[in-house]
Amino acid sequence: MLNRLFGVLGWLGSIFVFAAVGVWLVRPELEPLRRTLAFAGLACILVYGAGHWRQAARSFDRRQTRYGALAGAGFLLGLVVLVALNYLLARQNTRWDLTAAQQYSLSDQTRQILEGLDSPVRILVFARESNFPIYQDRLEAYAYQSTQITVDYIDADRDPVLARQYEVQSYGTIVFDYNGRVERVLSESEQDLTNALIKVVEGEPQTVYFLEGHGERDPADPERNGYSTVSNALAQDNYQVNPLVLAQRTTVPDDATVVVIAGPQTDLLPGEVDALGAYMDGGGKLLVLIDPPPNGEAPTPVGLLRLIGDWGFEAGTDVVVDGSGMGQLFGADASVPIAADYPFHPITEQFNLLTAYPLARSINASAVPVPGRIPQSFIETSPQSWAEANLDELTGGEVELNEEMGDRPGPIAIGMALSVPAPNPASPSEAAAPEADGADAENQEDPGSDESSDPPESRLAVIGDSDFATNGIVGIQGNRDLFLNTISWLAQQENLIAIRPREPDDRRLTLTADQQRRVFWLSILFIPAAALGAGVYTWWRRR
Repeated sequence: MLNRLFGVLGWLGSIFVFAAVGVWLVRPELEPLRRTLAFAGLACILVYGAGHWRQAARSFDRRQTRYGALAGAGFLLGLVVLVALNYLLARQNTRWDLTAAQQYSLSDQTRQILEGLDSPVRILVFARESNFPIYQDRLEAYAYQSTQITVDYIDADRDPVLARQYEVQSYGTIVFDYNGRVERVLSESEQDLTNALIKVVEGEPQTVYFLEGHGERDPADPERNGYSTVSNALAQDNYQVNPLVLAQRTTVPDDATVVVIAGPQTDLLPGEVDALGAYMDGGGKLLVLIDPPPNGEAPTPVGLLRLIGDWGFEAGTDVVVDGSGMGQLFGADASVPIAADYPFHPITEQFNLLTAYPLARSINASAVPVPGRIPQSFIETSPQSWAEANLDELTGGEVELNEEMGDRPGPIAIGMALSVPAPNPASPSEAAAPEADGADAENQEDPGSDESSDPPESRLAVIGDSDFATNGIVGIQGNRDLFLNTISWLAQQENLIAIRPREPDDRRLTLTADQQRRVFWLSILFIPAAALGAGVYTWWRRR
């Protein structure tokens, strides 16, 4: 009778265990029921085993039983090891990207922005459920990098109310929700995702003005010598690009975050120089890209050179020549100096890309130092370069370093920057006026907000070349990133200073018609014939 009862318990325990597995597969949300069935089944099986301990002990006297028990124990030990490894790896999540182009790794800029998040960011993917895996690899990398990121996948058909709430118009829309601000994007590429993240975190875009009226580079020009590429890149970093004709105004616009003077061909008017000087004194941010003097004449424009001279900069009357031969990597000659190692500066911190500067001039600190204004170089050419003072020799094609004629040996600085407290900052009421319309009433009434804020800084960066950021040249290695990093440093957006996401390399193999025929006959005829011949030879030898 007792044996029959133990047998019933054994069968009942097995039924409970299989029922628990079935609940786990069909209704995983019923975890309490699944756990109860599993423990009940285990208890029944243990009672069954305790009731038949004598039969189990006698069975171990047989050799096959012992071998089977050892095999089972080995299997259970291996299973325990696998479970333990899975448990540890699930809590120590580490990713390795073994692709040549680091296709599944986030860029420096993306990681820097994610690590700087101080509030939660919710990412919602509105798509069909069958398309969720398309987005998971990329977005899981974002969530892995920052604990502030949460990703939700929403089937727009099953949850139309939430889709309407976020104004989703099409499948594949990715929504970034941060502190009540919302940004939408229709692409899963890292560049588009990071740009949306920047916009939703930064809020209102900052304004970059490009000075016009003196033959400067046009930010809207799509031709080779235009600046449309960097203008579009600035828009992706949440900057609004506007033209500025300062001759038609008396002051720089109040909303100007950075003013760019890109390669002027004529001198600035005295009123423009005065307006830019007042802008800088009040805590302005200015980027000057100034090309070498034409035909060996005196440096121009004189007014602009006087402005940067007041801040401790001096543009050399020379052209930098690079004798290292690195320009040949880009199909250029010695008139295109290459920068590979950069002095320590926030603009070029951890920057390890080559940059090229066609026909650049040297930028130096003023021979007569300006008190409290000592610029720091952030772009320098190689030690094999020099500053060629005799510009007439460049037209001859053969140049060499001649210090007796005024040439200066390298490395030569072609980019310098300065950051100092603003000499004449705007009063607290004037500084708050542009922001009063959009400010919160509580912030406006806070009497200590001005005192706790950092004092305004005047920042100026001067580079002895404007060609490096043109559409035809900016694609070279790090030219684009260096230009954008300079703007970000001037705008005091240090979190954007990094190497930005790039499009994946096109690694397709392109074959000519002749190469395709060779591959066809090699795979269809020669390799099978060689294998057949080896088999026949082996058979013949063994006969």
